[in-house]
Amino acid sequence: MNQPSPGLRQRPLSIGPLRAFEAVARHLSFRAAADELHLTQSAISRQIRSLEEEIGCSLFLRGTRFVELTSDGAVLKASAQALLERLDQTVRQIRQARGRRVVNVTTFASFASLWLIPRLEAFQRQHPDIDIRVSAHDIVQDLDDGEVDVALRYAVAERMPAEAQRLFGETLTPVISAMLARQIAAGAAPRMQAPGDLQAHTLAEEDDQRPSAEYLSWRHWLRLQGAAETQPRRWMYLNFTYQQIQAALAGQAVALARLALVSEQLRSGDLVEPFGPAARTHSPYAYWLLQARQSQPRAEVQLFCDWILQEARLSRQQIGEPD
Repeated sequence: MNQPSPGLRQRPLSIGPLRAFEAVARHLSFRAAADELHLTQSAISRQIRSLEEEIGCSLFLRGTRFVELTSDGAVLKASAQALLERLDQTVRQIRQARGRRVVNVTTFASFASLWLIPRLEAFQRQHPDIDIRVSAHDIVQDLDDGEVDVALRYAVAERMPAEAQRLFGETLTPVISAMLARQIAAGAAPRMQAPGDLQAHTLAEEDDQRPSAEYLSWRHWLRLQGAAETQPRRWMYLNFTYQQIQAALAGQAVALARLALVSEQLRSGDLVEPFGPAARTHSPYAYWLLQARQSQPRAEVQLFCDWILQEARLSRQQIGEPD
């Protein structure tokens, strides 16, 4: 029997640093690994250093603009990925066999805040034995990573795979709070009868560099309304849609809202379209449902997807989009 060499460490590796290593090795990026694991880059770096000290070798070659695996790192990557995949699969099986049924959903923050979460209570009343775990962030999570069952995405049709199911399209409309609407009607706030009247108001603007931002901007909407030269009293730059809606609800600004995400607030009267439906515009973007292949056989995932599609049908009716 082979005996371990004197002086070599025999302590088992901790799972945390090993998972951090696997993420960095897969992305070849400390930042991407940190985003995926919801840690800081410095925390990832500390875990990698700890792992290298435990093993006794360097696992990465680090440059100013690059990260590469060493030969030892490449060997460990193959073993770590297989080990973690088996471990995660076993944990999922135990949870499903002994615990409550759980559906893991990934989507972006504004969709979760404005559309999904307000509706979840209805699903949970219908299915009290199913728990929904929502991961809301603007990093697109891989459906093949084994931790996600359903993804609710926002994209143009060309970016979606054939199996994606369209929920509804993107319609944009200016909205203000009911309080501001009453003030305008009473003459206590500047009028808002035509797009040019926005020069007397604060506009909440999408502060984003992604391609979709072009269609979400006030500049684009004003051009379509023939009021491209209009300058508002002030701008309020916000990088999340739900923040813009919060500003509108508080009476602090006029928001250019995604109609499907505020249809309930418009129906309840909390928000008002000052220019009416005639001022609505459209973008090529839409909202989509994707189901992970490994989750398709599970009844709870199918129940949740069917419910999402039903709720989406109601949203299409509310925004006047045909089936």
